[in-house]
Amino acid sequence: MALQQAWDRQRWKTMGQHAFFVTVLALSVPGALAGANMTTGAALSRIAPAVGLALWYAYWIVLRGGADRPPLPYLVGALSGWAVMAVVDPAFLPVAMAVLSPYLLRWAWWSAGGVLVLGAAWSWQSLTTDGPVDVRALTGCVLGTAVAVTITCYVATLDHESHKRQLLLDELTATQAERAAAERQAGTLAERQRLAREVHDTLTQGFASIAMLLDAARDDLPPGSPAARRVEQAMRTARDNLAESRRLVHALRPAPLDRTHLAEAVRELTARLAEETGTEVYTVVTGRPAALPPSTEGELLRVVQEALTNARRHARAMSVSVTLSYLGDVLAIDIQDDGTGFSPVARHTGVGLITMRERIAAVHGTFAVESSPGEGTTVAVTVPLPVEPSASDPSVVSGTEQMVPAS
Repeated sequence: MALQQAWDRQRWKTMGQHAFFVTVLALSVPGALAGANMTTGAALSRIAPAVGLALWYAYWIVLRGGADRPPLPYLVGALSGWAVMAVVDPAFLPVAMAVLSPYLLRWAWWSAGGVLVLGAAWSWQSLTTDGPVDVRALTGCVLGTAVAVTITCYVATLDHESHKRQLLLDELTATQAERAAAERQAGTLAERQRLAREVHDTLTQGFASIAMLLDAARDDLPPGSPAARRVEQAMRTARDNLAESRRLVHALRPAPLDRTHLAEAVRELTARLAEETGTEVYTVVTGRPAALPPSTEGELLRVVQEALTNARRHARAMSVSVTLSYLGDVLAIDIQDDGTGFSPVARHTGVGLITMRERIAAVHGTFAVESSPGEGTTVAVTVPLPVEPSASDPSVVSGTEQMVPAS
């Protein structure tokens, strides 16, 4: 819509410019032909340059689209033609305004003043010539000046109103874009919550029921029998998939952030890890906590959750530390463990790492992994903070460290 409005404004401006040129030239020709003793040769000497100037204007300005930025050949040729016309008959002096119309209409109000000055000079010349006053020439001069001023003022007013309307349209477009972004974000969050509920009510409940049934079936089988071992394997698989479905639910809808902020939600994750595995987990928060958009905090929490899951399932770490450093303009999060480690080059296609990179890229942050076999793993994340950070978690004291003891 904004592009269409700009095009319409330029079109009206160009039409006004063409109308101005035609009006000035058309009114100048009768004034030049108003002499009582005008011969055919004299008339042709006045009409021919006017027609040539009109053709020159039509070629360079109309056909070649030079209304916005007139080319230099047009200016040189048009001024030369006007000079010849002015020498032949002073009545063609106002044609200078028509020649310069592609330039003058960019400053329309100044052009109107120039037209008035030139029209007054033309009228004065008509009144001070020797002999009786040519009423027709004087009338044509006054009317031409009035028409030219009217057209110029109209173009100036139209351009001013179009500019104001364009500003309003730009503001409206920006407002609509912000509203659409907010609606998209709300729709995305609502859809993620719906999917989380669906997964919880179907897959999670199904895996839980399967695990319970297999547990009951194992009790009915002789211990150590092949059937009991197969039931045990099936039950282990069901429990693993139950854990995965629960992790998926938490990933889709980060419940900890529904009631608290990022730092406290991370503490809940680390406390749960220590409680379930006996791993020593440290949570460190430094700097002044700053508020982040809910979507950004949700993505960060899911990245931390994925890193802790990797430390739990793959690294077999004995100690894990999560550090949140609020550094004024950025938030740095480091998740470090002393597990088995891996070679990042060899595992660059891992789904977990790719997902974490994509999440951080979506919030305009940076993501890095440092690891080597037997040396543990460090996941480093940075995201920009608001320009004026504000305390978002009163319970977090700057520079404090929390250790979640092993259970």
